[in-house]
Amino acid sequence: MTIPRFIPVVALLAAFAGLSQAQPAAKPASTTKKPSTKTVALGARSRTAGDHSAQTDVEIEKAIRERFAESKIAEDKFEVHVQGGRATLTGNTNVLQHKGVATRLARAQGATEVLNNIEPSEEARQKAAANLTKGRRRAQIKRGDARSQ
Repeated sequence: MTIPRFIPVVALLAAFAGLSQAQPAAKPASTTKKPSTKTVALGARSRTAGDHSAQTDVEIEKAIRERFAESKIAEDKFEVHVQGGRATLTGNTNVLQHKGVATRLARAQGATEVLNNIEPSEEARQKAAANLTKGRRRAQIKRGDARSQ
C-alpha cells in the first residue's frame, strides 16, 4: 500500500497553519512599582495655595519682575504681587497685547493662577478696534488674495 503524495503536503500545511495561530509569549511581570491611583490623586492635590514647594511667593514675584524687565512690557511698569502662588498684576498700558503677554509671562515664571487687573488705555482700545474694522492684517492675508490698500 502506498501513501498518496498529497497527504504529507496537507500535513505540512496544517502544521504551518497551527503555528500562525499560536499566542505570543507572555511578558514577564514588571519589577518597577507603578503608583496607585491614590498616590496620583494625592500628588495632584499637592499644588494647593499653602504648599508649593518648587518656589516661594517671593521667588515667583522676583522671577516675574525680572522677566517683565527683560521684555517689551517693561515700559509699562506693571505692579506684581504674589500670595499663595497666585499673581496679581496691576497697571496701565497703551498696547492692548501687553495685557495678555503679562499674563503668559507670569504663568511661565511659576504662578499657579494670575489675576490680571491691567487696564488698557482708551487709545489702545481704539487702535485695536480700528485694526479689526480694517479687516485682515497683512500677516493674515493668504497667498493669492488681493491686498487692501
